This record gives sequence, C-alpha cells and structure tokens, in this order.
Amino acid sequence: MQILIEDRQGRHRLAKEDIRTTARRVLSALGCPDAQLSVLIVSDEQIAELNQTYLNHEGPTNVISFPMQEGPFADITPDLLGDVVISADTAHREAGEAGMETMERFNELLIHGILHLVGYDHVNSEKEAAAMEQKSGELMKLIGKEE
Repeated sequence: MQILIEDRQGRHRLAKEDIRTTARRVLSALGCPDAQLSVLIVSDEQIAELNQTYLNHEGPTNVISFPMQEGPFADITPDLLGDVVISADTAHREAGEAGMETMERFNELLIHGILHLVGYDHVNSEKEAAAMEQKSGELMKLIGKEE
C-alpha cells in the first residue's frame, strides 16, 4: 500500500504519520490492501481554485476527490485509486462549529474522500447517500474516533 501525503498549507499542524495510519486502516477495511492513494492538504484559497477549475464551483469546499479508477484508462494502473484533497482551513472551522477536534473532522473528510474513490456517492440518490453515510460511520468507529 502506497500513501503519499503532501501538506501545502502552513496554518494547521497535522501529523502525516497519523493520516497515513488512518488511510491504511480505511483502505484495508475497504478491501484495497494494494491501493495507491495521494492525500493533498491545502488552504481554503488553494481548494477554492481547484473547486473552480475542476468542478466549476465557486469558493472553498472541505474535500475533493479525483478518482483514477474511472474513464477509458482506469485499467492501466488498477491499484491507483486517486487523490483526496482536503482543506485544513475548512476542516478546522467545521471542527470548531461541531465541537470536535480538528483531526477528527479531518479523518471524517479523509474517509469521505476515500469512499468517493472506491465508488460511493451521495449526490445521485438518497439510497446511495445513506449507504455512504453508514459506511463512513463504520469506518470512523473502526479508527476509534467516534463513540
């Protein structure tokens, strides 16, 4: 399993090794022991630019996933899941609003992004959204961050 983590923001200190451990546990639980994953941690300004460029949405968001298992060339590197981009600014802000630790919110966003990479979706149907929410809760319990 290969997990690359790059932190391009400087406002919030996040432990890369903790992120890597969480990602490994999540990917193993999802049956992806040979997966390759990239996690990019950015600021609100940086994610807003990606959000506009790739999704045509204005402003910052908390997480964006870029799956590599879709499209005509998905079979070239079958273990390459894709990229999860998380705004540390938004994770920090949302954690404060929810009364939780920043790392707990970050983990929720990481799980959400990984679930998108392995095919979960919450946009197209309520049934799919419920399945994704349930799986997210199971994975949060697995990593020991939810009571």
